[in-house]
Amino acid sequence: MQLTSYTDYSLRMLIYLAAVDYPKLSSIKEISKSYNISYNHLTKVGHELSKLDLIETVKGRNGGIRLAKEPDRINIGWVVRRTEDNLNLVECFDPENSTCVLTGSCRLQSILTEALNAYLKVLDNYTLSDVTINRSILQELLHS
Repeated sequence: MQLTSYTDYSLRMLIYLAAVDYPKLSSIKEISKSYNISYNHLTKVGHELSKLDLIETVKGRNGGIRLAKEPDRINIGWVVRRTEDNLNLVECFDPENSTCVLTGSCRLQSILTEALNAYLKVLDNYTLSDVTINRSILQELLHS
């Protein structure tokens, strides 16, 4: 399974905020530059992460963004479920739009559902704190 760029950028923004500046304020411009990702894309990601109460924004001249929760309270599986717009691995996961004649009779759907659930269960075992345990190395890489 490949995550969308949107989820990838969401996770990267959270990693940056946890590893580099937590709990200080940072800017989307800094994050964009560190990862060489479009500022406009990251602005959209930041807006969504704010709506999910994962980051908070501080307006004003000295404003910016920061994590809204401690890194150990941000679950990776939860983030992936909220930022992936479609976890349908194959067409038959969406019976309304499936054109496969085997839908409902093929065992592949149940096997892939089991695999997806196992994948998400592994992600549920990790928090942002786990991902950024090597904080000093991440800081060095993100500021180089």
